[in-house]
Amino acid sequence: MPASSYSVVIGLEVHAQLSTKTKMFCGCRVEFGAEPNTLVCPVCLGFPGTLPVPNARAVESAVMMGLACGANIDPRPMWTRKNYFYPDLPKGYQITQQGGSPIYDRPICTGGHLDIDLDDGTRKRIGLTRIHMEEDAGKLIHDLTVSDSLFDANRCGTPLIEIVSDPDLRTPREAYLYLEKLKQILEYLEICDANMERGNLRCDANISLRTSEDAPFGERIELKNMNSFHNIEKALEAEIELQAGILDAGGIVKRETKRWDVTKGTTIANRSKEDAQDYRYFPEPDLVRLSVTPGDIEAVRGMLPELPEARRYRYVAQYGLPAYDADVLTREKPVSEFFESACAVTGDAPADKKAVSNWVMGEVLRVLKEGNLSIADLKFSALHIGEMVNLIQSGAISGKIAKTVFEHMLAGEGAPADIVKARNLSVINDAFAVEGFIRQVMDANADKVAEYRSGKDKLFGFFVGQVMKVSQGKAGPEQVNALLKDMLAG
Repeated sequence: MPASSYSVVIGLEVHAQLSTKTKMFCGCRVEFGAEPNTLVCPVCLGFPGTLPVPNARAVESAVMMGLACGANIDPRPMWTRKNYFYPDLPKGYQITQQGGSPIYDRPICTGGHLDIDLDDGTRKRIGLTRIHMEEDAGKLIHDLTVSDSLFDANRCGTPLIEIVSDPDLRTPREAYLYLEKLKQILEYLEICDANMERGNLRCDANISLRTSEDAPFGERIELKNMNSFHNIEKALEAEIELQAGILDAGGIVKRETKRWDVTKGTTIANRSKEDAQDYRYFPEPDLVRLSVTPGDIEAVRGMLPELPEARRYRYVAQYGLPAYDADVLTREKPVSEFFESACAVTGDAPADKKAVSNWVMGEVLRVLKEGNLSIADLKFSALHIGEMVNLIQSGAISGKIAKTVFEHMLAGEGAPADIVKARNLSVINDAFAVEGFIRQVMDANADKVAEYRSGKDKLFGFFVGQVMKVSQGKAGPEQVNALLKDMLAG
């Protein structure tokens, strides 16, 4: 049976590091790239006699994510200990909100959903099982010496939320789209940097195969430690082929944890998968249960920003943008805010907003991609884009001149109006001067003038292009068209 004949079941567990200033249960700073083992204290290192204190900002962030996803907020979530022994966990246990049983399993958020837009234009709802809080482990470094593994405890105790999806995903592509949507929401809420290279966002994928959509779930494999959305998609595709081959041969898929080998393009077994009893969960004795009141929830609800989906709808309704433009502009919050700031100084007509959209989606995003830059790296502001659109719409500069102005803006030469003035880039609207450009072109192309006058009207575009070239793009297009028609007519 080919892999495409099996029904695939995928569920994702996403760990998002919260953008708090301090750790989950102590006052140590959260900072990427600090000297190893400098951002630590007796609490996050698990010294005897220390007591953890929950980070209020982390709790607020978890509630915010739950509300953004339509989840239910538990008024009395419980902290538990998840016991396991690994070199990156000094305490020998992790404080979490997983419970391993209905008695102890009280995460801060349950239910909720994310809607993803599939490539065929349809929309699919992916349910969320839970969002729970926990502390991160440290970091093992294996590649700095030949014989030793090194340990950096700076990450110990960093606040995390784990977002667990229902097993509603059916293809690796759906998993990719789900992760994109999740990352987008985290960034709009500004509760997570969502940088996979820095480990701010980490994903474990559970995948199994069954003979049909109605058949019982198969044995699942957990894929861990994948460092990009593309690698997650590739790993899932490879695992589907592998499991299908095992089942076709009459074998049994064993429940285990695997990793993705980028070089070999295959998944590799790490260890057999643990069960809940292996972790020996029990209530955390050093922490009382959290109290999340209705007032707390409403206070956080009032802090929610406009989310990307609502912003997309607004761009279509308020600005008259095509749905495609609205989607591209809202994928990243900094880009969306840049667009909004540029629109703030233009006219209210849909043509003005569409012009801004064209510049942001075209030139601005091109520059960011080619230079691997962020919006903050640009040497011009969003207001400069809006001002340049105004110059074009008013006829002060042409579209071709605007491209030249943009290049000077990239170099940090200031506002577009100042660049136009300093470099004498204004549109030439003097009829006598434009007639001179046209005469120069006609004299240089007498044969084509004769062809045009003999009925080859399509040559008109050629003459327009030549006049704009001779004038270095400064001649006003409308005036060029009007005078050119008269002069070509003889």
